[in-house]
Amino acid sequence: MRPASALAPPTGAPGRRSVGRTVRAYVALTKPRIIETLLVTTVPTMFLAAQGLPPAWLVLATLVGGTLAAGSANTLNCYLDRDIDQLMHRTRQRPLATGEVSPREALVFGVLLGIVSVLWLGLVVNWLAAGLALTANLFYVFVYTMLLKRRTPQNIVWGGAAGCMQVLIGWAAVTGSLAWAPFVLFGVIFLWTPPHYWPLSMRFEDDYANAGVPMLPVVASELTVARQVVAYSWAMVLCSLLLVPVAPTGWFYAVAAVVLGAVFLVEAHRLLGRAKRGVVGAALKPMRLFHYSITYISLLFVAVAVDPFLRF
Repeated sequence: MRPASALAPPTGAPGRRSVGRTVRAYVALTKPRIIETLLVTTVPTMFLAAQGLPPAWLVLATLVGGTLAAGSANTLNCYLDRDIDQLMHRTRQRPLATGEVSPREALVFGVLLGIVSVLWLGLVVNWLAAGLALTANLFYVFVYTMLLKRRTPQNIVWGGAAGCMQVLIGWAAVTGSLAWAPFVLFGVIFLWTPPHYWPLSMRFEDDYANAGVPMLPVVASELTVARQVVAYSWAMVLCSLLLVPVAPTGWFYAVAAVVLGAVFLVEAHRLLGRAKRGVVGAALKPMRLFHYSITYISLLFVAVAVDPFLRF
């Protein structure tokens, strides 16, 4: 599904780069904003696993390892998607698309980050956390980027599983084992990913169509996408409530999950309502749900972190 034009090399690559510019280019390859979202879920999970404050050094070590692991996966994703990144408006300024970093440099950088992340987590945290980080990277690169992304509109559904691994890593870092509670949180993020990402895909539908990537909004109507968003939103909210008996959590998390989930469902149903009325394009306002989805997942995990301190 690669358009012929995607094979053309990027133009305008600079001959010489300053140190600062080079560092910024390599940092951009790791997609820092995505890493921020991943790490927002890690620390609260560690608080829940410890039922309070875990050791500060352990939190820091886990965040360093998680950042390196996610940076590796994102860099390798940029390496593999450098052809279609040139065709999409929102990605055409990525370092590989512009020629700021060469494919070979990006590949070496991504692999090195991955190796260092596994060794760091294994030697400083524990080998279960390291193994989970390695599994997440391999899944994101080989299953999502190479196998699913350009072949199925369900790509983001299953590809999102890699981003869910941070909660398992955080729990494993504290306890050295796994339990049902982190798998519930895994399920929340897994079910959150489609109603988070599909509205963004609706906004940039033309980009994905031009690049030949069959995101659901490219191959299905706005009504179909909105219905899927609503279905996943309901499943996500119900899954978030499972944490109350499974963890168990207290009143603070329960209240937060209900209130935040209710707002999410209202926004999802509003999107569906606009789609049912035949609204298309920017008037559909898919980014309202996209932006709220970030607020939702951030505040929900803040509640996960705070809840252990409010038990009485």
